[in-house]
Amino acid sequence: GVFSLLRLAAMEKNIQGIDTVVNPDIPLRMLDHWDNCDGSIERGYAGRSFFFRDGKILVNERTRDYARLISSVGINAVAINNVNVDKCAAQLLNESSFTSLSRLAKVFSGYGIRLFLSINYASPMLLGGLDTADPEDGKVKIWWKKTFHDIFSRVPNLGGFIVKADSEGCPGPLSYGRSQACGANFLADLVKEYHAVIVWRCFVYNCRQDWRDYTSDRAKAAYDNFIGFDGAFRENVFLQIKNGPMDFQIREPVSPLFGKMQKTNQILELQLAQEYTGQQIDICYLLPMFKEILGFRTYCRENNDTVGDIIRGVAFPRKHFGIAAVANTGDAENWTGSDLAAANLYGFGRLAFSPDLSPSEIAHEWISLTLTNDKTVTDVLLGILLRSREIYEKYTTPFGIGWMVTPNTHYGPSVDGYEYSQWGTYHRADHTGIGVERSSRGTGFTKQYFAPNTKIFDTVSTCPENLLLFFHRVPYAYVMRNGKTLLQNIYDSHFEGAEDVKNMIERFMKLKGLIPNYIFERILARLKLQLKNAEEWRDQVNTYFYRKTGINDVQGRKIY
Repeated sequence: GVFSLLRLAAMEKNIQGIDTVVNPDIPLRMLDHWDNCDGSIERGYAGRSFFFRDGKILVNERTRDYARLISSVGINAVAINNVNVDKCAAQLLNESSFTSLSRLAKVFSGYGIRLFLSINYASPMLLGGLDTADPEDGKVKIWWKKTFHDIFSRVPNLGGFIVKADSEGCPGPLSYGRSQACGANFLADLVKEYHAVIVWRCFVYNCRQDWRDYTSDRAKAAYDNFIGFDGAFRENVFLQIKNGPMDFQIREPVSPLFGKMQKTNQILELQLAQEYTGQQIDICYLLPMFKEILGFRTYCRENNDTVGDIIRGVAFPRKHFGIAAVANTGDAENWTGSDLAAANLYGFGRLAFSPDLSPSEIAHEWISLTLTNDKTVTDVLLGILLRSREIYEKYTTPFGIGWMVTPNTHYGPSVDGYEYSQWGTYHRADHTGIGVERSSRGTGFTKQYFAPNTKIFDTVSTCPENLLLFFHRVPYAYVMRNGKTLLQNIYDSHFEGAEDVKNMIERFMKLKGLIPNYIFERILARLKLQLKNAEEWRDQVNTYFYRKTGINDVQGRKIY
């Protein structure tokens, strides 16, 4: 309430006689940090961790600043360590960590935030010396029961644990022939007496796929692994579902698990760390994407059927729902490395608290609170932020196909970088066409949705064109709704996207002298890097398809 009042005052709103009541629409509003105990951050683009250094937990003035920062936008839960829990991070469950965790939890509690930890499912083996982590093994149950008793008795305000199991090398119950529900419920039963929850990630897929196998489809994995267990999870288990079926791409459809898991607590998982959306170098204001996801109609019922309705508890009569995002913070002076990336952090918190806010309203608030109420500054930055996702999409991957990024780093183009890999991220381009046939005539992924969406996605003519290549294999000569071929649209969007970045820089230059010079120079430096990246994407993608097809750009622009 205090932060809300301060926000209104900073925006120069009239607060005389104000009498307002605002309650959060989503009960659990979480940030997931992918911080490692050595101080590194997986997919971190804003410096190093301010939670860990050299295997030690940090609790200092920066910790309090961070708690105040995220509390000011409505966050009420934080997981401090990476979901890929290495042996060092597994030690957070040991007594040697409890004093520091207790201090951290107390700082958080002063701002209404609950502490969460990511845990390794094989901890009984890593820490307890057991030869198994089978949830049906009595020795395993005894070990977890004692471990939970010890940590909850010493660390106040501990909300629970996040588990990434059976995916990308992380251990889980499938190793012992147990289901995901069995694995999650086993832990949930043991933490229930402490009023804690288990957040169980649905990012479960076989990461050893064969690119030669056209029937295998990573997009189907989460649904296939979880849909048979709807209603089987305990009341204190939350399934954390990524917004899309793949992995935080600039454009992918909403996960079909939303709407289908009607008897299970759910958390929508988003990513603020711009792993595939510019890595906090390229400007990509994510709130328009988040609003699209929240507004997606699942058709799980006649009304109140959107993803937003589901995680607000409106669609189904359940009380435990939430929203989470992979954090984009680090020890950089400005928290997020890129000054403009802070709009995503601010925006996520505001949207989680009040999902009906628009991306424009949120961006306007952020500009006012961070920089100024000056109209010129506001107009320029609003224009840049609100178009940035569209621009980034133009010069990167076309029409929902995704990936095409440099392997491992995931920044910059490499059209075939993952094409023959084990990761299931294929675009299947040849000299005739491109795209993955996920319709009922292909892998059958479209069948995972309710009938109206299945029908829409299943046919090329009705499929949204921004997802065309995600759902269908399409010839380059296919004529799209604007009258141009698919290939010409690929050429045009990449030329336009790079040109849009040049125009963005020109508009930004108008702000010299209107915002602090050190902020101006930091933003300008990243815009110059973005232009270089956009031009590289333009040239590599257009050249790739020109060399595949031998078909010229009708406008005769330079393609190599």
